[in-house]
Amino acid sequence: MTKMLVGKVTDIDIKGSRIVRVGDREIALFRLSDGEVLAVENKRPHKGGAVSEGMVCGSKVHCPLHDWRIDLHTGVVQEPDHGHVVTYEVEVDQSNGSIYLTL
Repeated sequence: MTKMLVGKVTDIDIKGSRIVRVGDREIALFRLSDGEVLAVENKRPHKGGAVSEGMVCGSKVHCPLHDWRIDLHTGVVQEPDHGHVVTYEVEVDQSNGSIYLTL
């Protein structure tokens, strides 16, 4: 596994997202209202659109077109829909706000 610096917490608005590219992967970082930062693959399971375009509500992101809800902790789509996205481990250095992604 590789841990890499991908930005600062202040780069992401509360309840917002930011995209990072690592090789051929596009990863969406989300900052929840409590400040927690989570990362998932930036590809919706049902139509392949960008997860990062969704609206954050609690710890889920809602697809703007089809209202599918994806749990950002697990990557699992909420029933009655089904599917999942890959999640990535995130570490935030509390002393300086640096965000590290583990691949």
